[in-house]
Order: sequence, then structure tokens, then C-alpha cells
Amino acid sequence: MASTSVRTQRSPIRVYLIEDSEAIRELIYEDFAAIPGIAMAGYATTESDAMSRLGSERFDVIIFDIQLQQGNGINLLRALARSDQQSGAVKVVFSNHVDDPYRRLCEQYGVRHFFDKASEFSRLRDVVAQMAVEGVPC
Repeated sequence: MASTSVRTQRSPIRVYLIEDSEAIRELIYEDFAAIPGIAMAGYATTESDAMSRLGSERFDVIIFDIQLQQGNGINLLRALARSDQQSGAVKVVFSNHVDDPYRRLCEQYGVRHFFDKASEFSRLRDVVAQMAVEGVPC
């Protein structure tokens, strides 16, 4: 009797990006598209657009910039921490605002990873790629 192996395939992790810089968005979309197991599920450039989308869909990973065209990522993190919305999502900050007070505040609101835009893009990519391999946790 032949042995059959059943392979289960995971759904790609859904990554939502909150970033107002078109150049950064394009870089992330292009680079992350090459990572197996990741689906870029959209983006927002303003706090209000992000809040609307975060209230209507579930994501596995949410990448926040702190400074946006309108509003900021801290307000979004605060609102999400006070609600059930996106409670299971891994929250990641990718920003130019990397001082310790920002890091502490973001951690208080459930941010699991915090990266500097100026020097840590490859670390962001590696962590998200690892989440795709693990099926998120990281």
C-alpha cells in the first residue's frame, strides 16, 4: 500500500501598512511581495483612513508609521488598545521617530517590534518573513 502524505498549506499572512510616504510604501510592497506566505492587504496614509479599515477587516500584521499625513500612529495604537479591534494582530512600528519615549509608549499600546526607517528595513523584512514561516507569532 502506498503511503500518502497530506500537506496542509497555510493561508498567507495579511499585512496592512499605515505609511504616508509613497517611496516607503512602494519599497515595502515590492520587497514583501517576494516573500512567500505574505499577502499585502492594503495601506492607509492617514489616521482616519487607517481607523476605518482597521475597524472593518482583520489583519495578521499591522505596520505603523508614527507620523502620518493626517493624524499619527500613536493615536491609532491607543484606539486599538482600548478596543477589541485587531487584538490578535502583531503590531509593528517602522518610523523615523525612534527615541526611547516613543518606544515605551508604543510597547504600552501592544507594539511587539519597533524599527528605525533609517537603518532597520532589512530587520523589518526579516521579522515579517519569519512571521510568514511561523504562521505569525514572532
